Amino acid sequence: MSTIAAIILFTTVIAYTVFGGADFGAGFWDLMAGGAKRGERPRRVIDHSIGPVWEANHVWLIFCFVVLWTCFPEAYASITLTLFVPLTLAAAGIVLRGAGFAFRHAVFQTRDRRVFGAFFATSSVLVPFCLGAVAGAIASGRVPAGGQAGDPIGSWINPTSILGGVLAVGTGAFLAATFLVWDARRLDEAPMVEYFRRRAVRAAMAMGVVSLVGIFILREDAEYLFGGLTSRGLPLVISAVVGGTAALLLLHRQSHRGARLAATAAVAAIVLGWGVAQWDYILPESLTLEAAVAPDGTVIAIVVAAGLAVVFILPAFALLFRLDQRGFLPEEGADDTPAERRLDSPLPAVTKPFGRSSEQ
Repeated sequence: MSTIAAIILFTTVIAYTVFGGADFGAGFWDLMAGGAKRGERPRRVIDHSIGPVWEANHVWLIFCFVVLWTCFPEAYASITLTLFVPLTLAAAGIVLRGAGFAFRHAVFQTRDRRVFGAFFATSSVLVPFCLGAVAGAIASGRVPAGGQAGDPIGSWINPTSILGGVLAVGTGAFLAATFLVWDARRLDEAPMVEYFRRRAVRAAMAMGVVSLVGIFILREDAEYLFGGLTSRGLPLVISAVVGGTAALLLLHRQSHRGARLAATAAVAAIVLGWGVAQWDYILPESLTLEAAVAPDGTVIAIVVAAGLAVVFILPAFALLFRLDQRGFLPEEGADDTPAERRLDSPLPAVTKPFGRSSEQ
């Protein structure tokens, strides 16, 4: 039963890394877009892309915490007691990010839009960094077993955690840029296609450099994880490299749909490689999955809940993304009129406060 519970847990982690990571990555490019005038068009593409779906991505994070808490309570206690600082920062960032994204479409003055936009953009970097630092703390064995609290500072401010945070921000930026290439193409925005294509290439190259440096960091600071990545996890590491390289080649050839799939596969392989590398520990090298798992009845209940999620939630997600891709959903904070839905139309003189949006 421990294996089944672990598979469900890591499936939700992968889902959140891909969908939530791309969402946070879009906020990273919002932050890097420049001033109000220079960054107007990229931000319009970003808002159009994530507006209908940004809240839904956090379903995976909630489900991940529920599975961890229910199926591996001892590990959950140790993780939350030790890493309460980055987890609190991440939670605050998610709230500020959502508020910033919603309110910047509801306020009227440019100054206020900039303030709320800054909340959205900076939180889009803070949250994935903190979550990546949490993953690095777990992977490097800095979270003790037994439901005990470890070092509240050194557990997440260390070489492996910093590496995890940088990788989380960078892979999200790479995913987002790849996805935004597709969305810009769908919106007939040729300049923005090239704009985000260049940024996807730069993000991938940067992550390649970070990954090479990370080899030496993990060898010195997370020996068990390094050993797993160079043995049983090696095929997944190779898959991630192949997927990232394929995404770059497909972007160069303007095969945007294929690039999106290859980038998704590459990021998923990275997360899955982490799970395989530290198998069969949930807290290396102090707590195994078998020792941490809850009673069979509890795990069975989670399996049933996961099955219901597959039946009811996944089709809803598929429908949501399908409607978004076909342009049937209104933009965030805008009236559903053809003039305002056009990307090249000027901003309305008066924005409808809390217009029809995905969060209502």
